[in-house]
Amino acid sequence: MEMPLSQKIANLGAVVVPFVAFVVAVVLAWNSWVGAADLALLVALYLPVGFGVTLGYHRLLTHRAFQTKPWVAYTLATLGTMSVQGPVISWVADHRKHHAHTDVEGDPHSPHVGHGAGISGAFKGLLFAHVGWLISEQGRAQRSRYAKDLLEDKGMRWISRHFVAIIVAGLAIPTVLGFVIHGFTWQGALRGLIWAGFVRVFFLHHVTWSINSVCHFFGTRRFDTEDESRNVFWLALPSLGEAWHHNHHAFPRSATHGFRRLELDPTGWLVRGMQRMGLIWNVVEITPERQQERLAGSAAGAGRRRDRARVAA
Repeated sequence: MEMPLSQKIANLGAVVVPFVAFVVAVVLAWNSWVGAADLALLVALYLPVGFGVTLGYHRLLTHRAFQTKPWVAYTLATLGTMSVQGPVISWVADHRKHHAHTDVEGDPHSPHVGHGAGISGAFKGLLFAHVGWLISEQGRAQRSRYAKDLLEDKGMRWISRHFVAIIVAGLAIPTVLGFVIHGFTWQGALRGLIWAGFVRVFFLHHVTWSINSVCHFFGTRRFDTEDESRNVFWLALPSLGEAWHHNHHAFPRSATHGFRRLELDPTGWLVRGMQRMGLIWNVVEITPERQQERLAGSAAGAGRRRDRARVAA
């Protein structure tokens, strides 16, 4: 299904506008247009919107890593929508398609498929996986195939349908807060919009896109998987734990992605906190024994590789 021109323009705008706003913000900062209050507001909105993507869009709605009450799911989906990464149903369909065809033909954003060999091919692949796919592939996954459960959910359909209105609300909130924090001035409102609105979107965009690009190219691996997923430690905190991407591809339904003590996973911490509060339940956890079985070089992993080789033969 070809992506409508209007959606291509919207995707392009979602890439360009926050970037331009970031450049403008840097220029204005030289004239004291940023302070501790602006950065605090940026972080205060980055976290809930980021968790809307990592906990809501990804771990709950895409992989069903836990169960929760409808109002919690709808709240997380609404926060995720404010990230300007696409309507929730389309996002989930794209990501499930990614897992169905990881790093092979059909993956909507693999840096390894169809970009040529050598340094030039690697650069083209990384660029495509980071932003290029937004123009040609985002939103093209068949929703009736990859996100049927969400299509049957009236609340999720409503949130997807009101994508633009929710984005506007997500930008209006920091504008109003900036207006109040900076003494009810239009400059304060503009600072709120730029820093906690557009710059927040810019940072969250590039952190999320880095999971598609960087985390399928650089980093470490320890499990027996058929894809090119990697763990990237320096992206762990800004991505709220999503950069333990190889762990995730080894165990897609796991509610936590950081399996070791030093694998910092803020979304996993939130999962445990919400579980203790009774807000979520039936949390999918991966035991150390299951992790041991999937280690590259383990007897179980070697057996799976032999089975795949016999099937291929």
